[in-house]
Amino acid sequence: MEWSDVRIFLAVIRKGSFGEAARTLGVSHPTVGRRIKALENEAQQALFRRTRDGLVLTDAGDAILNLAESMENSALALERRLAGNHDRLEGILRISSAEWFATTVLAPVLSELTRRHPAIVPEVIASYRLLSLSRRDADVAFRIVPFTEPDIVQRRLMSIAYGLYGTSATAQAMQNDPASVGLILMNTAQSHFPDVAWLLDRFPQSPRVFTSTSRAVQAQMCLRGMGVAVLPQPLGDTLPGLQRIQTAEPPPSRDIWVGYHQDLRHMDRLRAMLDIADTLLVDPVMRTQ
Repeated sequence: MEWSDVRIFLAVIRKGSFGEAARTLGVSHPTVGRRIKALENEAQQALFRRTRDGLVLTDAGDAILNLAESMENSALALERRLAGNHDRLEGILRISSAEWFATTVLAPVLSELTRRHPAIVPEVIASYRLLSLSRRDADVAFRIVPFTEPDIVQRRLMSIAYGLYGTSATAQAMQNDPASVGLILMNTAQSHFPDVAWLLDRFPQSPRVFTSTSRAVQAQMCLRGMGVAVLPQPLGDTLPGLQRIQTAEPPPSRDIWVGYHQDLRHMDRLRAMLDIADTLLVDPVMRTQ
């Protein structure tokens, strides 16, 4: 049984179809079908059956699932160890962070990294989703919440201040009649964020007019006069047309956590980026912006 076939087997389980597995792995639909057929021939029985909700495991498929996941864990551990022991400052460094953080805070760090080490290629995966570091979805991640995955080396990197933003016209309307100004918020899945509670508590009569998982999208809606939003100050302060609206009490700040799998602790290109981040982001001004 080859790891490449097992990898396809696991992708089909997780995605529920050959087509979705093919898109995830970057291979063709027929390739997935052939490799699953090869596994079934080796097992001499079907591993999947089709249902209205997609492909599900047969008893035979379920019997080898744990073994397949063990093989995956071993392959990923080997990949991480080999990457971590790479002694040359070159290659791709996959970085997971929110889009606003990558563009406003990490950009100078990554620029300096490539200036010092031109053979390192930063690859930023800008998403609000919490990617798996154990599966090497990313080499390093920056998050506003601590990591809960096992075997992750993590630390608090910095604190980011937030502010209430709007256009000059919106700010004036907020001063005259807060109930006339709409609130731009995080979406339902992120409604537990402290800035959402802060905004709703300060302006209970103001209507909700827009929600998004993206701070950058929220900022654009602010610029178009849709309402006010709580934004990270490194984002809001750099957008012409937006102004910070003074409030009796500022929105809560958020800590930024950086983490990577312990197997990558000796990866030189990762260490190089973290060293630069420490140097540039320890500035007290940056810590409060």
